[in-house]
Amino acid sequence: MDSSIVLIGLPVALGIIMFGLGLDLTPADFVRVAQRPKAAVVALGCQLLLLPLVCFGLCIAFGLPPLMAVGMMLLAASPGGTTANLYSHLFRGDVALNISLTAINSVIAVVTLPIIVNLAVAYFQPGDMQVGLQFKKTLEVFLIVLVPVAIGMTVRRFYPRFARAMDKPVRLGSILILTVVILGAALSGREALMQHLGSLVGIVVLFCLLSLSLGFFVPRLLKIPHKQAVASAFEVGLHNATLAIVIAQSVLRSPEMSLPAAIYGVMMFPLAAAFGVVLTRRGPAS
Repeated sequence: MDSSIVLIGLPVALGIIMFGLGLDLTPADFVRVAQRPKAAVVALGCQLLLLPLVCFGLCIAFGLPPLMAVGMMLLAASPGGTTANLYSHLFRGDVALNISLTAINSVIAVVTLPIIVNLAVAYFQPGDMQVGLQFKKTLEVFLIVLVPVAIGMTVRRFYPRFARAMDKPVRLGSILILTVVILGAALSGREALMQHLGSLVGIVVLFCLLSLSLGFFVPRLLKIPHKQAVASAFEVGLHNATLAIVIAQSVLRSPEMSLPAAIYGVMMFPLAAAFGVVLTRRGPAS
């Protein structure tokens, strides 16, 4: 699978996911989020402050090569992925909170992502590269999040029977498409992938589990309700690997730098599913 298919296929897959989620939302969901902003503030704090620090420590501990280390920091700096909304939906989280956080994070990332990645470039020194303030690309991500959701909500409003019929097929199909295109991204840097596979898989799995755990337990410690803590766990724990891959390949022109996000994009599916099952069995705490 060549890079052009990857760069076209990933946004398409994201759009399909967001359309499916829009089929299950109403405007009242967003009103409730605005009425209870504490959960959103806590989740954003975990996403923007704690995770880059955690990821930096893991890069040092694992002794990653410079390109891979910057790739990990790029992943950590990326906003919550749209897959978080899907998993929150499946495991009874507050999906409206996820949608709102994804949209807010997509705007904030126009500043935070370049800062974090440029600091990582300065520290790990993988070469003469910088990430500018990518307003256009952030706008594209923002549109990918909001436009399909709005279309899905409109379809639900005027064609509720069609929305109910399409909900499950859209969700299942989007997972399949997203998996295929992320595997394509991994294949584009397969030589470096085989060379560093062991260390990359280890740090990616640990980072994903730590992200999910922080996203859930920090809100619970701060008395956030269980449903919103579940949403926070997936929002904080499931990063936008797609955005990280696109920036690494199209902005920084480094397929090797996209490998952590490509591996993460595959590994996060079973890890998040297992985490969701644990949360479901654990149930809401009293």
